[in-house]
Amino acid sequence: MNIGELHRREYGRILASLIRLVRDFDLAEEALQEAFEVALAQWPEQGPPQNPVSWLISTARFKAIDRLRRRVMAREKDEEYVKLLAADAEGPVPVDTLRLIFTCCHPALAQETQVALTLRTICGLTTDEIAKAFLLPSPTLAQRLVRAKTKIRDAEIPYEVPEDHQLAERLHAVLEVVYLVFNEGYSASFGADWLRADLCAEAIRLGRLLNELLPAEGEPKGLLALMLFHDSRSQTRTDDAGELVLIEDQDRSRWNLAMIDEGSVLVERALRSRPLGRYAVQAAIAGLHAQARTAAATDWRQIAALYGVLAILDSSPVVELNRAVAVAMADGWEQGLALLETVDLPGYHLLPAARADLLRRLGRRSEAASAYRAAIGLVTNEAERRFLERRLRECEAEQLAGGPPTAS
Repeated sequence: MNIGELHRREYGRILASLIRLVRDFDLAEEALQEAFEVALAQWPEQGPPQNPVSWLISTARFKAIDRLRRRVMAREKDEEYVKLLAADAEGPVPVDTLRLIFTCCHPALAQETQVALTLRTICGLTTDEIAKAFLLPSPTLAQRLVRAKTKIRDAEIPYEVPEDHQLAERLHAVLEVVYLVFNEGYSASFGADWLRADLCAEAIRLGRLLNELLPAEGEPKGLLALMLFHDSRSQTRTDDAGELVLIEDQDRSRWNLAMIDEGSVLVERALRSRPLGRYAVQAAIAGLHAQARTAAATDWRQIAALYGVLAILDSSPVVELNRAVAVAMADGWEQGLALLETVDLPGYHLLPAARADLLRRLGRRSEAASAYRAAIGLVTNEAERRFLERRLRECEAEQLAGGPPTAS
């Protein structure tokens, strides 16, 4: 494993252990950065140590001691210095990572800050990488991270796993952050690229980590299954030119069967857990899509029923939008369109886009074209914009030709 891969895979675990030792985000990050710099200077010539992770923790610990020694000389934090000298630094402790995840996702922090802090500390992404992913100026993102760490320190947010009676509520926030990271990679909110494979991979890595650390919990299994089902199609969601390909038109022979098989095992376990969670139900829906070997074999009626269950667990306009589309596919375009008209999602481009698609399938091209224009006015991703514009041109061409309604 080279140093770059080691940084990507182990940064969060090492940092979690250092934060336990020094109780200071900035000191831990600075010491770990120095340790990696020493590794870059020494390992190419001397070769890597037998246990690179322990070497990095030990080196970072001594770098932190050096920094604290300088503070001690200025008559600051003598007690911390003594504690760190006596601290055990043999290797990462799994629960340290769990503590750090819950600290980063503490409800006292804004959700966008939780996401950024998780990517920085657990995943080891640089400030520039996170800023690029969310189209923020690097200084803005850096200030957001500084404020978050300051708030953790000043508010004395505990570096701990919540008690059992708090776990369900706090775990929800953690899972939400991981899914937000995945969604931003799976369907980027802004920019030219629709897919960000790096963010998807980081979210799946976090999902695996949560399952390892919380094996008795059902919802982490549901979330991981959901992400695996979605990611199994990642290679077929765009063509060679980077244009969107709808699920019904994707080459299913190229879907990742290993991911689908793993997700299938996980979702069965998640569905057996109690209480039943929303990620388990979403994973079941995604699994029905992933397991269908042809578009025609998709069990839309069961998908619509599962969206009804999801609406009970997690009522939201987005769930109702998806349920309306599933009903349209199962029971007819008119029934789906009637449900769609009851959904209120101002500013959400996928609502007029879904309406446009159903109107197009019904042959109501003039109305479909208007809905496509509304969706284009709201979309912020360039790949999605090109897809919607292509559909709009098709509608307009069919209007001019005066041909028969579009076949379903």
